[in-house]
Amino acid sequence: MKDTITTIINEYDTKGKYLDNAAIDKMKAYFSTGTLRIRAASIIESEASAILKEATAKALLYTATTKPGGNMYYTRRYASCIRDMSYFLRYATYAMVAGDTTLLDSWVLKGLKPMYQSLGVPLAETVGSINALKAAVANRVEPAAAQEMGKYFDHLAKGLS
Repeated sequence: MKDTITTIINEYDTKGKYLDNAAIDKMKAYFSTGTLRIRAASIIESEASAILKEATAKALLYTATTKPGGNMYYTRRYASCIRDMSYFLRYATYAMVAGDTTLLDSWVLKGLKPMYQSLGVPLAETVGSINALKAAVANRVEPAAAQEMGKYFDHLAKGLS
């Protein structure tokens, strides 16, 4: 897993360069939001169940997908969707704390879209559930944290679009 600091240091080490002002400024920006990121992660952890419940209500309940004949009509499929939403929330939180989207690419998105397509998982509804998670988190954290966290949900949504 990478984080902002590791990414910067690896980049400069590969080039055999000392950290310059641009690198130092990137690190300062990352550290300046550290407390905000940790507070948001703490809120998400303590409110995860409520976040998932709210997002599920917004994105899945009473839709054609969950009605008889819909893709998630069966309890097992519905439970799998909620499980995946939990994964999206958890991994987006990890990425926010790290300040880096690469773990989303390697731990979540790599191969997920083709797998979902092969299983017949509706991607539009999946993206809708990610956006519902984003909104539910935004209702609970500070505006600056919601904006930061939104970047990682957007990355997931874009990767599945």
